This record gives sequence, C-alpha cells and structure tokens, in this order.
Amino acid sequence: MRDIYETLVIGAGPAGLTAAYTLAKNGRDVLVLEHDPVYVGGISRTANYKGFLFDIGGHRFFSKSKEIVDLWNEILPDDFLERPRLSRIFYRGRFYAYPLKAFEALRNLGLAESARCVASFGLAKLFPIKDPRSFHQWVRNQFGERLFGIFFKTYTEKVWGMGCDEISADWAAQRIKGLSLGAAVVDGLRRSLGIRKGSGEGGAKTLIESFRYPRRGPGMMWEAAARKVQAFGGELLMGRTVEKLHFDEARKLWTVTARCGDGAVETFTARNVLSSAPMRELISAIEPKPLTLFNARALKYRDFLTVVLIGRPQKELPDNWVYIHDPSVKVGRVQNFRSWSPEMIADGVSTCLGLEYFCFEGDGLWNSPDDELIALAKDEIGKIGLMNPSDVFDACVVRQPKAYPVYDDSYAQNVQSIRREIATRFPGLRLIGRNGMHKYNNQDHAMMTGMLTALNIMAGADLYDVWNVNEDAEYSEAGMSGAREALSSERLTPRKVA
Repeated sequence: MRDIYETLVIGAGPAGLTAAYTLAKNGRDVLVLEHDPVYVGGISRTANYKGFLFDIGGHRFFSKSKEIVDLWNEILPDDFLERPRLSRIFYRGRFYAYPLKAFEALRNLGLAESARCVASFGLAKLFPIKDPRSFHQWVRNQFGERLFGIFFKTYTEKVWGMGCDEISADWAAQRIKGLSLGAAVVDGLRRSLGIRKGSGEGGAKTLIESFRYPRRGPGMMWEAAARKVQAFGGELLMGRTVEKLHFDEARKLWTVTARCGDGAVETFTARNVLSSAPMRELISAIEPKPLTLFNARALKYRDFLTVVLIGRPQKELPDNWVYIHDPSVKVGRVQNFRSWSPEMIADGVSTCLGLEYFCFEGDGLWNSPDDELIALAKDEIGKIGLMNPSDVFDACVVRQPKAYPVYDDSYAQNVQSIRREIATRFPGLRLIGRNGMHKYNNQDHAMMTGMLTALNIMAGADLYDVWNVNEDAEYSEAGMSGAREALSSERLTPRKVA
C-alpha cells in the first residue's frame, strides 16, 4: 500500500477498469476499489449458476471507435466469437424481426393498420411538435403517433416504469439518434429481399448484423483487464464499499474511507479520484458536504432482475434476445444465452433463457421471493411461446440495482449543477461511466470516458472533454495520435479535443 496514490478508482466496471488499465500500462500508480466481493465488470459481468453463464443485460462488442476495438483486442486477443445479430419484437401475439422487415411488418400489421401508420407518419412530418421535450413527442415527430404506440410506448414504459410523457427527449435523441423511418424502411426492404451488407463502422448501430462476443461472456473481458492492471503494478481490492470521501483543500488530497465485507474500515489517500459509482451516492458521501446534495438526491435509477430458466433441449432459437412489447405480460425482454455463445451453456445441450423484468429496488417485484418470480417467468414464457413451462428443470434469479440512470424532466439540470460544483470546489474528482456521469452510455462509450480521463490525468491537462462522449462519439485516429504526441512532449498545451 502506498501512502499517497496518484489515482484511486471507485468501481471495477468497464469505465473504471479501462481507466486503471490505461494508467497502469503507462507506469502510473492506481488503486481500484470494487464493491462486489466476487465479480468485476459491474453490469457487464458474467454471472455463473451451476456452470451456466449469464450476461446481465446483453453486451454486444461493437464500436465505431477504433481505439476501443483495439483495446478489446489487446486485452482479450484470442477469445472473441463472431456472432450473427438477430433480435425480434413480440407484440400482440406476433413476432417481428428487429430491425423490421418491411414485408413481414406489413403482413403482421395488415394493410389497414399499415396504412394508418403511414398516414400518421405523414401527419407528424407535416405538423411536427416544435422543440420536443418528452420521449413521446420526439418519437412521434420521427415516426408518427401510430408507430410510437405500437413499437415504442409499451416497451419503453416497461423499462422506465413511467409514462413516455415524463421521460426526457434527451433519452430518445441519444438512443435512437441516426435512425429515421426512411432508413428503417430502406433497411427493412433490403432485409425482406435478402440483400445483405457488412456491419461496417459507418451505419447506425441499431442496424448492425453481426457483432463480436467473448466466448464466456462479457465478464471474461473485465476479468482479463483486472489481471493485467495488477500485472502492470496497479492494485485492485474487492468487497470494498466506499462510505466517505474527504477533500483536504490545503493539500489538494482526497481521503477515501471504505468498509470491507467483514466490517473493517480502511482509508486511502489519493491526488485524483475517478468515480463510476452512482452520482447520487457519490455526492452524498463527499465531505465537506456539497451544495448540490439536493440535486443529487433528486436523481433516479431504474433497476431490473433476470429470471433464468434452464430447460430441456428444444428446437434451436436463433434470437440473441426478444423485446416483449406485448402489454399482456410483465417481462420486458428475453435473452437466449446460447445464441450469445454456446460456451454459456454448461452441459452444451440445454435451453437457457433469461427473462428481464424492469423494476425499482424495493418495490413489489424486486422484493418478491425467488420462487414466485420463477413461477411468473415460467407462466409468461409459455404465453409468449419461446419455451414450454413443463420443460424447465432448474432456474435462478439475478438482481441488478441501478442498471439505468433515469432521464426525467429535471435530470439534466441536476447533473449540470453537480458538474459545476465539482469543477469549482473539488479538483481531482472526475466522473466516468454510465452511473458515474448519470448518462445512459453503452459499454464502449463508458470505456471511452475512462480512457480519455486517464489520458487527461497523464497529460496534466484536460485535453479531452469526456462529457462529449455519447451514442455517436467518434474520436478520430488523428485526434488520439495528437493526444499521444502531447503526452510525450515536454510542453503541454491544454486544449479541448472533440
């Protein structure tokens, strides 16, 4: 243990481990504290039940960033599979390919409903809502009211547990940006006619046809990253829950207090603290107390649980996952773990499905006994038709708190206030990752926030505005090379690189 660490990282998820790996690889001392006593990877971990492996939420390894792809290859060079991407939507008793196939959607919806969808889309384009503020308004402008009701409303409200008029348009703009109805129709026609194209880096991420995947799940990546951080001289301590962060303004040092699983208390001192912990919990733990404590407490999170059903072998399901838009069941999405990787199946032959239920930590669904949740899942998988309940011979439940930061109508103002206070009152504290930034980033974007923050620390200057990393963030090779040149030069000129 060092007396003073240059950098302490809270959380061994994609953002935290990417930052730690970048620092340790470049000879900088770094300590990572992880709350979980067993797993690294956060929501990107791979859970294990009797040798059956589960991906918590589903993680496709696809990125527009060459730097992130190169990092994946560097950390896990020989363990990727190339997997076909197949998703479907289940709505009103019918399955729809996702992304949609035009002729299939037309057949399932019928001519009359399809005509109403087209008319609704035309009306939205003729009379758009100016400055859309809610998810409902944004999607209505892009696709029309009718398609919003069929393919967006039910699933979105299952995910968030709130009405689409309460969800900020920011979420739609970030998650659906780049996908227009015209692009979807053209892509749907191409798929219907069997015309394929490669999964090039330039297309909308929603439309990719294949992706890479670690053969034993995404946790394989983060277990390898953790080992390499330690091999480079970095430190990783598991089962540490951060309870307090005290900033010494005179010395510009942070003292971090963490509690171990056995109740023992440890303290660490660092010049920089990188936090991927939920923003609400982080701000509540800082001393002296931040002025934005009220803003942090107003931030909300959505949780979910996965009921894993293990059944006798059946006809192979091609789907990676199925989105359940049908309002007659509570389940929101079904994962097919064999389709992610055959090595996820312990005996190599059983069917293993994960039914995802979105909830709030502490609500009735979250607190339901496992046997009740398993009974619910067996009943609903039978209604959907993906497995016969009588074929299920084993099952388990995996709970995931704070899976999604909620984009309500006040989140942006609260996050902005917290960012301003951290920048002015708490130098050396940097926020990274999905929950750390209260930003619904994908795995690769979370990694990019960790990588760029590490580069900023090594440079001693904010070369990169990490908050610009989002759904379409692309950092050109020239831009990254410029950063590397700056890091290796004797004189650094602070500059923003977008």
